[in-house]
Amino acid sequence: MTETTAEARSGTERALTVGIGAGGLATADMVLNIGPQHPATHGVLRLRIVVDGERIVTAEPIIGYMHRGAEKLFEVRDYRQIIVLANRHDWLSAFSNELGVVLGVEQMLGMEVPTRAVWARTLLAELNRVLNHLMFLGSYPLELGAITPIFHAFREREELQAVMEEISGGRMHYMFNRVGGLKEDLPAGWLTRVETTIADVRKRIPDLERLIVGNEILEARTRQVGVLPREKVLAFGVSGPIARASGLDLDLRRDAPYLAYAELFCEGGPGRVVTRSAGDCLSRLEVLLEQVHVSLDLAQACVERLRGLPQGPINVKLPKVVKVPEGQIYCATENPLGLNGYYLVSRGDKTPWRLKLRSASFNNVSVLAEMLPGQLISDMVAILGSMFFVVGDIDK
Repeated sequence: MTETTAEARSGTERALTVGIGAGGLATADMVLNIGPQHPATHGVLRLRIVVDGERIVTAEPIIGYMHRGAEKLFEVRDYRQIIVLANRHDWLSAFSNELGVVLGVEQMLGMEVPTRAVWARTLLAELNRVLNHLMFLGSYPLELGAITPIFHAFREREELQAVMEEISGGRMHYMFNRVGGLKEDLPAGWLTRVETTIADVRKRIPDLERLIVGNEILEARTRQVGVLPREKVLAFGVSGPIARASGLDLDLRRDAPYLAYAELFCEGGPGRVVTRSAGDCLSRLEVLLEQVHVSLDLAQACVERLRGLPQGPINVKLPKVVKVPEGQIYCATENPLGLNGYYLVSRGDKTPWRLKLRSASFNNVSVLAEMLPGQLISDMVAILGSMFFVVGDIDK
């Protein structure tokens, strides 16, 4: 036997010896690549996991398969053109993505936006939040083997998409925000159609809830599975529904209000922050489901307020070339998936010198490296789906 062969055998024996279990069965760690594949709404993600039998030992999320270099593209486009890029990183939250850019620019310009635009933006942001949550409420049970919920979720999404498309012309990338307000005024009769849609969706949401809430199979796959402790939430900067399901009572709409949220989240208002304490997959799903009801309440309040406002401008008339004064600002909003922030540095030009995006999904997926070790491979899909991420929001 050669020396090299002896060393190889010795290494193999050491690997097998380490994995000998209580029953005397020798095992060795195995490296598995989950992906890169496109798991429906999430995007192209790869997980490199090391497993010992059916148990995950380590997990490494590997990103970059969808990288578009959006942050560098921001720097060679003016403040109108940026919006078309900014709304694409999280394609389920396009309207909310636009808000961070325009709000930051308006603050640096010292611009006061018309009241009608403020309330219309708030209404559209909450409708977009419901669209986002319904997508995950339909797709998550599908990933666990339940087919029916997605048909109910998409029925409601189509109703809401119709009113969003009517006002903006787009189904996913609305491009309706502008620095100083909105692109156009609300179409005649649109508020009535929105109110009818909200009522219809609210009436039919219990159909979806009956399929999810109390479902024995779904609860068996999600209860006490993928528990994310509150300290890990804070350590990794996790935000949004995932953080609130772990007991972190944080929502920028209430804690650092923008648009019309200060009025909506005041005492006696329809706004409230939904939290859970268990931090498992089931809690994350429950938070998302309850938030749909809250957003529908907020949207209804916005419709009623817009009805009471007098006719007037929906935007501020701007010069042909918008130049932002020299300075810097960080503007964060409570997007459907969590905190979405833009750090803008201007040198007084028509394009930003630097525009850095802090997206929710990046932090929410980073914590998988801490969550997955110790879990069964069979629970990995349940945990992964419950993190409610969009890969474009990670790769930017």
